[in-house]
Amino acid sequence: MSFKAEYIWIDGTEPTAKLRSKTKILGDDAKGAELPIWGFDGSSTNQAEGHASDCVLKPVFSCPDPIRGGDDILVLCEVLNIDMTPHPTNTRAALVEVAEKFASQEPIFGIEQEYTFFKDGYPLGFPKGGFPAPQGGYYCGVGADEIFGRDVVEAHLDNCLKAGLGLSGINAEVMPGQWEFQVGPLSPLEVSDQMWVARWLLYRTAEDFGIAATLDPKPVKGDWNGAGAHTNFSTKAMREGYDAIITACESLGEGSKPLDHVKNYGAGIDDRLTGLHETAPWDKFSYGVSDRGASVRIPWQVEKDGKGYIEDRRPNANVDPYVVTRLIVDTCCSALEKAGQV
Repeated sequence: MSFKAEYIWIDGTEPTAKLRSKTKILGDDAKGAELPIWGFDGSSTNQAEGHASDCVLKPVFSCPDPIRGGDDILVLCEVLNIDMTPHPTNTRAALVEVAEKFASQEPIFGIEQEYTFFKDGYPLGFPKGGFPAPQGGYYCGVGADEIFGRDVVEAHLDNCLKAGLGLSGINAEVMPGQWEFQVGPLSPLEVSDQMWVARWLLYRTAEDFGIAATLDPKPVKGDWNGAGAHTNFSTKAMREGYDAIITACESLGEGSKPLDHVKNYGAGIDDRLTGLHETAPWDKFSYGVSDRGASVRIPWQVEKDGKGYIEDRRPNANVDPYVVTRLIVDTCCSALEKAGQV
C-alpha cells in the first residue's frame, strides 16, 4: 500500500530563508528502505536561474507525520546541485564537517524557540487599532485575558511529540500571542534537523486554525521584548568542570568572534539586541552568572555545581540552527582543545 512522504527543505529567500514542502507518493517497497532523492524548481525558491532550474532534494531526517497519520512521514531534505555537491544555500553541509571534527568533545545543544502568532495583521491578543496592557503578566500566564493561542500551542506540542521530536517544554512569553518551545538537549545535527521540522509543524499546525506564526525578532516595535532563540550549549568537559565553562565564555568574546557570530545570528539582530528588554547590545560582548542582560548567561545552578552549560542569549528567533550550532561548536570546542580541556 502506498504512503505519503512530505519532503521539506529550506529555500534561498534572503535575508531569512523560508521552509518549503511538497508531497511524494511512495510504494510499499520504500518502507524501511533508503528514501529516494527528488527534484524541484529552484527558480521558484530563489535557488536557481530559470535556464538551469533543477535542484536536488536529499533526505537527511525522517519521522512520522502526525498530521496525516498512518504510515505517512515527514522528510527533511538538504538541497544539492545536480552534480550532488551542496547547494550554496545548504548550511547543513558545513555543520556536518564541524560536528564531525569535534565529535569527541560530545557537544550538545538545547534551543529555546520563541515565536509570535498573528491574525488579520495583528499579534494575537492585540486589540485592533490599539495596544494591550504592558508586557509582563503574560509570561507563563493563565486565563483568557492574558493567554492567546493556547489551543494552537497544545496542538503543535502534541504533533511534535507524535513525530518523535525531542521537545523538552513550552511556555507563554512576555507579549500577548508570543510563545516558546524548546528542542534538546541533542547533538548539533539532531537539534538543528529537529528544530527545522518543529518549525514546519508550527506553521502547518497554525494553518489549520487560520493563524500565522512568525519568527520575526521584533514583531512589535516599542516597549516589547523581541523574539529570540536562546541557545544552550555544553561539551563533556563543561559538564564535568567549571574551568571549561569560563574558557567557552571567554572564547565567544575573543577578537572578532562577537561580531562574527552576531552577523550570522539572524536578520534584524540590531532591532532586538538593543541593551534593553533582557538583551545585551548587539555590538558589545559580556557574560555573567544569572545575568539575562549579558550576551552569554551562566545559570546560577552551574556556578553552584561547578559544571554544566552556558546560554548564548544573542541568536534571533529567525536564526538558522545549522549556522548557530556550527559557529558555537567551532569557536568553543577549538578554544577548549587549545586549552587542553577536552
